[in-house]
Amino acid sequence: MLKFRFLLWALTKLLQRAVKKNAACARYIHEKRLVFQIQTADGTGRHFSIADGKVNSSAGLTPNPSFTMTFRNAQRGFAVLSAKDGTDAFLSALRDQDLVIRGDFIEVMWFQGLTAYLQADKALDPH
Repeated sequence: MLKFRFLLWALTKLLQRAVKKNAACARYIHEKRLVFQIQTADGTGRHFSIADGKVNSSAGLTPNPSFTMTFRNAQRGFAVLSAKDGTDAFLSALRDQDLVIRGDFIEVMWFQGLTAYLQADKALDPH
C-alpha cells in the first residue's frame, strides 16, 4: 500500500517537473481543466487537478472527478503504473479487470497523452 501511495505522490512531482522543463508538455496542459483520481477498489487513492498550466494533487478522493482509474488493489496498481511498457500493462490490466475506468474516456486518453511526456525517449515532444 505504501509503494502505491508513494507512486501516486511521485507521479505528481514527475508531471510537475515535465511541465516545468518541457515546453511541449507545458503547451499540452496550458488551457486544460481536469480533475481525476487514481485509486484502489477499497478507496485508497489520490486526486489530481490540472488547471492554469499546473498539475497538483491531494491525498484522498474527490466527489466529482472527470474520470476514475480504479485498480483491484495497491499491488496491481503499483505494478501497472510502474511497468516499463506502460501501454501493454495498462491494456492487460483493463482486459484482466485489474483496472476499471469510469467517467469521460476522452479525458482518459488525454491523460495517457500527458503521461507520454514522462518517457525519457520521448522527452522533447511525443506527439
